Parts: sequence; structure tokens; C-alpha cells
Amino acid sequence: MAGETGVPQSTADSGVRSAPATRLVKGPGLLLVWLYGVMSVGAVSRSVYQIATEYDRAPLAYSLSAIAAVVYAFITYTLFRGGERARRAALVCCAAELVGVLTVGTWTLADPSAFPDATVWSDYGMGYLFIPVLLPVTGMLWLRRARR
Repeated sequence: MAGETGVPQSTADSGVRSAPATRLVKGPGLLLVWLYGVMSVGAVSRSVYQIATEYDRAPLAYSLSAIAAVVYAFITYTLFRGGERARRAALVCCAAELVGVLTVGTWTLADPSAFPDATVWSDYGMGYLFIPVLLPVTGMLWLRRARR
């Protein structure tokens, strides 16, 4: 039921209006959401298949690919959701993703025997055209720019 101001009664009574959510899916943000979505689907598909069929061959690599899939999916969700809290969560996740890519990328180069099969982040994402190392950097730049 609307109050005298034309605002729904519950909002009019509380005197609190929520600020509109910051749109993160505009301009370059739309491309980021699309790329993170594609990476999510690719990493989820790859890790589910590998864990289900050949986990004993390279458990570390396949587990790291599953972690990458979760990170990609979460960032996709937060970018799509928008708002300041989502922006900050995505920024933290992009930073964690970059640390993961750099750590795993260096590890796969320093000790290839630890990875009998590649992960999404192996060799800094070389198997994915280096998108895994470029995406979090681009994401962090966009998210800092999208700050209110």
C-alpha cells in the first residue's frame, strides 16, 4: 500500500531509501562479465570431467582447476550483481585470483613434475592464451575505476 508520498508504506515508514546499486556491467565491465562467464564454464567443465574420470592421475592439478572455477564463478556473479559490496568482494577475489595464477604459474615452471597435467593457471594460463593472468589485472583496474 502506498503512503501519501507515493512511496510504498514500508519504505515511507522507515524513512530509509536504499541507494541504487552501482552497475558494474557496463562498458568494459560487460566484456569482463562475459570473459569471466566463459572462463567459469570452461574451468567448471574441465575440472568436473577430470575429477570424475582421471582424478588419481593429477589430483593437485585438477583440484586447483576446480578452485579456479569457483573463483571465476564468484567473480562473474559479483560483477553481474553490482553494488558496492559486490564490487569490493570482486576486487578482493580478483587480487586472490592474481596471486593464485602467479603462484601456480611459477610453481608449474619451477617444478613441472608436481603437475603431470595442466591446470587452468599452469604457465600463467598459457593454455588459455594468458587470459587467466590478464583477466584479474584488468578486473582490478575496472573495479577500482567503478568505485563510487
